[in-house]
Amino acid sequence: MTPGIPSPALPPGRKEQRGPRQHRSCCCMMKHAWDNYKRYAWGLNELKPISKQGHSSNLFGNIQGATIVDALDTLYIMEMKEEFKEAKEWVEKNLDFNVNAEISVFEVNIRFVGGLLSAYYLSGEEIFRKKAVELGEKLLPAFNTPTGIPWALLNIKSGIGRNWPWASGGSSILAEFGTLHLEFIHLSHLSGNPLFAEKVMNIRKVLNRLDKPEGLYPNYLNPSSGQWGQHHVSIGGLGDSFYEYLLKAWLMSGKTDEEGRKMYYDAVQAIETHLIRKSSGGLTYIAEWKGGLLEHKMGHLTCFAGGMFALGADGAPNDKTGHHIELGAEIARTCHESYDRTSMKLGPEAFRFDGGVEAIATRQNEKYYILRPEVIETYMYMWRLTHDPKYRQWGWEAVEALEKYCRVDGGYSGIRDVYNNHQSHDDVQQSFFLSETLKYLYLLFSEDDLLPFEHWVFNTEAHPLPVLHKDDGNKEENQK
Repeated sequence: MTPGIPSPALPPGRKEQRGPRQHRSCCCMMKHAWDNYKRYAWGLNELKPISKQGHSSNLFGNIQGATIVDALDTLYIMEMKEEFKEAKEWVEKNLDFNVNAEISVFEVNIRFVGGLLSAYYLSGEEIFRKKAVELGEKLLPAFNTPTGIPWALLNIKSGIGRNWPWASGGSSILAEFGTLHLEFIHLSHLSGNPLFAEKVMNIRKVLNRLDKPEGLYPNYLNPSSGQWGQHHVSIGGLGDSFYEYLLKAWLMSGKTDEEGRKMYYDAVQAIETHLIRKSSGGLTYIAEWKGGLLEHKMGHLTCFAGGMFALGADGAPNDKTGHHIELGAEIARTCHESYDRTSMKLGPEAFRFDGGVEAIATRQNEKYYILRPEVIETYMYMWRLTHDPKYRQWGWEAVEALEKYCRVDGGYSGIRDVYNNHQSHDDVQQSFFLSETLKYLYLLFSEDDLLPFEHWVFNTEAHPLPVLHKDDGNKEENQK
């Protein structure tokens, strides 16, 4: 199978600037989040930590247990063995996909399929492989469109799909249909069924036939006509993880997926030319592009790109390795500034660079923080790839802010306004807080041999998936 997962403990005699105390803090945070979910919302999707009851968004339809499945690998990595065992037992007895419900294909894929795949690869427990493949099969009807570009929403009982009513003329969304590749390649690998891989490779064929405005990928694509919707380009929401998955597809293939590699570096070149700008105060940011006009706004979601640029530095063409690392470092600094310029030292949902403002949210509806991981994700990648101690320092600042402002008796809650010292909680403990935010913090303070990058890639929900080498074949075939 894949290389085993080393112990998270620091090797004897190895002194790091940050280590066991930070580990313990991350584990305590996980335990607080998990125990309260278990106490007040067990078996439901998420926790309302102020109200101390369950919470469910419409993203998962009637599928339940998002927090359990999302947290499986974090529990395993943190060696929370009892908690992992009770989560596994819940999956065995209660995780049910035979529901008459419309779900988000993207969200269910990254959280449920990704979470189950990762739990299988880490633990070897067959139930996770079985459930992942079962759910993958239920998602396949989403691809029944004239182009094979999948619908955003799918009734997993009837197999009927549609797109979000607000999405440009019935379009599918780039970040949603572009963020299936890693999981579906692994579903083919573990099931022996090539159909999963064929479906996601077809998405590339459609994209490669299309003209890209200035080499950029618009966020909307009509699955019936195969044409772009409105020419809005973002490396944040609606676009973000499409680019991440191009790079990671190449890395996950053992660097044999040359098509993925070329698509990624071509896209980065266009992003650098048309979207990346520097403020008068010297902060590098990634603007949004609306039909040729730039909006000088950067979302918290866009902050993942610092880690992505650095992770992709090693394969950069034209000896640009150092340039990509530096670009990652500059984005990390900008995103840290967006945290540092708030009262709570936690970053807003979006921040702007106009009218004399830099890295600050100017609109009330952009001042919230929902326990998002992207800035910490970039710190983790930058630490692993440069070992500059400031990234651990910045991560520790985030831990202190989370503990001070987001921790409540019943778990962790998002904040409505990070610029206001009188915190107003949103009363949701997102499942991705356990899956991503706490895992990336833990890895930031871990040795590099815990889930090393040469053996693992992380899906966009921070679920680690092993690199597949050609000689792996279908080793798992006999486990069907």
